[in-house]
Amino acid sequence: MAREVSTGRKALVTAVAWGIGLLIFFPILWTVLTSFKTEGEAVAPHPSFLFFDWTLENYETVNARSDYLLHFWNSVVIALGSTLVGLLIAIPAAWSMAFVPGRRTKDLLMWMLSTKMMPAVGVLVPIYLLARDTGLLDTRVGLVAVLTLVNLPIIVWMLYTYFKEIPGEILEAARMDGASLGSEILYVLTPMAVPGIASTLLLNVILAWNESFWTLNLTAANAAPLTAFIASYSSPEGLFYAKLSAASTMAIAPILILGWFSQKQLVRGLTFGAVK
Repeated sequence: MAREVSTGRKALVTAVAWGIGLLIFFPILWTVLTSFKTEGEAVAPHPSFLFFDWTLENYETVNARSDYLLHFWNSVVIALGSTLVGLLIAIPAAWSMAFVPGRRTKDLLMWMLSTKMMPAVGVLVPIYLLARDTGLLDTRVGLVAVLTLVNLPIIVWMLYTYFKEIPGEILEAARMDGASLGSEILYVLTPMAVPGIASTLLLNVILAWNESFWTLNLTAANAAPLTAFIASYSSPEGLFYAKLSAASTMAIAPILILGWFSQKQLVRGLTFGAVK
């Protein structure tokens, strides 16, 4: 009887998990399907889910109108650049907070996290003026700098959590063997925290890839990533839903593929230190 109850509970949990997963995935599926419809079918009062005249016209129009590869390359440079620069800053910062904490370390962490609660529009004007006056407006370097600062609190918090799970005695042993501070971080701490660092890297690449507020306000053409590529299909005449769906599908496909192939590493990193 107990086994039957356990099996039934497991089946119920599995069904609920699948239901939630399908519910979350449905908007993405609808967007992909809409990208293969004509504009008339996309805005029909009662659109068909699968049975419609499939067409590649929207993708042909998007490729002819926009330089997809330029936007894609900008997204790659901005997402990876901001994440790597953030890691270079956050790893030593998280190390010091985890292994050499001060009286105000927790207050500092809370202050860093509180900056994420401030509406981005509240600092748009000064950051825009700084970017303009320093020549970083509509440049990849400017966006890398801004997104590094925007996501740095999350990177520091995640790495701090992972580093706290590593026994400090291991680092003390490295110091006793004559390891310098740089060697301790580079050759002892970093290899032990690879799952946590990898999951932090993946999560922040996704955050930077999906960032739209700063990319739309600080770029025009030269450094515009895929988020600006999607927004270009909204015009004063209205939304072109089928073409917008095609552009959205082309923009989210790379990050979806990355997430699919790295899901094991991401889950491993997010559960790093959860079970001792």
